[in-house]
Amino acid sequence: MLTAAGYALAQELRGDRPSSYTVQHGDTLWDIAGRFLQRPWLWPEIWQANPQIENPNLIYPGDALSLTHLERAGRLAEGRVTTQPGPRGEAPIDALPLSDVEPFLRDLRVVEDFKQLPHVVALEGDRLRGSQGQMAYVRGLADARAGDRYLVLRPTLRYSQTRRKSDGQYLEFREDLDFRGNSLKSETASMDLHWTNAMLHSKSLETLGFELARVNIATVTRGEVGGAQASTVLLDDPIAEVRKGDRLLPVDALRYDLQFFPHPPRASWPRGKVQIMAVAARVGNAGARDVVAISAGARDGIDNGTVLSIWQAGSQVHDETAAQRDRGAYPVMRQSKKVRLPDEYAGHVMVFRTFDKVSYGLVMQMTKPVQVGNELKHPDAAF
Repeated sequence: MLTAAGYALAQELRGDRPSSYTVQHGDTLWDIAGRFLQRPWLWPEIWQANPQIENPNLIYPGDALSLTHLERAGRLAEGRVTTQPGPRGEAPIDALPLSDVEPFLRDLRVVEDFKQLPHVVALEGDRLRGSQGQMAYVRGLADARAGDRYLVLRPTLRYSQTRRKSDGQYLEFREDLDFRGNSLKSETASMDLHWTNAMLHSKSLETLGFELARVNIATVTRGEVGGAQASTVLLDDPIAEVRKGDRLLPVDALRYDLQFFPHPPRASWPRGKVQIMAVAARVGNAGARDVVAISAGARDGIDNGTVLSIWQAGSQVHDETAAQRDRGAYPVMRQSKKVRLPDEYAGHVMVFRTFDKVSYGLVMQMTKPVQVGNELKHPDAAF
């Protein structure tokens, strides 16, 4: 069994891999695994198969890695990783650059609903906006105590999923919200233009969640006392100005991972259901190291470190060669049955922040621009 396992693992080794490599500051596990393996998301299977590695999840700058590929007469090939530990003065390297995702870990979250959250009803001096060092007045903090700290959040997007009636295809769209959380556009116009026509003939399934962006941090200075129906909070952070309608959530302990270990998804789902719903900074296309919103989360078997492949859906075209022409002075091309073209691979994405129905992922590699509506599949999918 061990010999067969060694052979299977050896098939993942890249033919152009280096014989040795010293881990550098700024490396990621994904980059290093990409030097050795055909499929970087399987790096634990290679390294954990070799007991001389003390902890394959913890590789440090300065560690010297040696990869050998042995073929002996009468034996199957084996892949072996050996390591010579370097200094331990720095933190272990991660699967992705933390600096690329830290703002999305710290400043964004997705909730099922926000309308019942405490909200800002007024600002000191009847201002329209409040900033660091000023007071804001909040409804819904009746049990708050002086010194309690809260995140001040603003609704930005509503993520939804629909299914087109004609062919059952899943479609995703996002709806931009104003600072009070109300739709900026009509129900139809709010959808991504790429999907507008299809959505007109679609059935809504569910709202996947509301994205909230952090704009400030507030400290309670006074609760609802003396007949007041609002609590007083001091705005602590110069991140952005606070407006009426901004919502509050308690500042809690770290609820997200700071290390990520790539792995395939632990569940499957219907074809077309998991897609890219949005690209960070609201740009049309995403490239390597860009963040995207994904229409799947913990309930779908997605967790932090899940690697997915990105695919552009094959379009449907008329087979003009097979179409018949009417005879007569003005031939007319008859509509032939549409032919569905193959999906095209576009890259890989790794999930780094998971909510119940939505996740954020970082595009790790790409062969063509990643777009809203691209389908996400198992990382080993061949079509």
